[in-house]
Amino acid sequence: MLRPFTLQDLDHVVLRCADPARMEKFYTDVLGSVVERRLEAIGLVQMRVGRSLIDLVPGGDASNPTPNVDHVCLGIDATDVDAVHAYLVERGVEIAGGPMRVYGARGTGTSIYIRDPERNTVELKLVRDAHA
Repeated sequence: MLRPFTLQDLDHVVLRCADPARMEKFYTDVLGSVVERRLEAIGLVQMRVGRSLIDLVPGGDASNPTPNVDHVCLGIDATDVDAVHAYLVERGVEIAGGPMRVYGARGTGTSIYIRDPERNTVELKLVRDAHA
């Protein structure tokens, strides 16, 4: 199944990672972000998401069950929330909640909450919501 969405909005978020390579693969291969810049001296990987960035830095603790952020909300350009859900399930992504209606920077819309490989919660919010 082709990815039924494209990422749209977020200024940036910094995630501390126990396994930065695994995290980079998740955010690029599964969600479709693009690596923009690397600062090898500090292990920083900056990935472009529309007008925004997700920064990965080493330092998380994979043995700690507490996520290193509450959640990150990524605006996605999609019209079929069921196709987005099916795509994520097909790739073995943990669904943490939704689809559900929530309020955000662009008003009320449909979101799906997922967990990345290090158990951070990522909200995927439709920016072109057919149910708005």
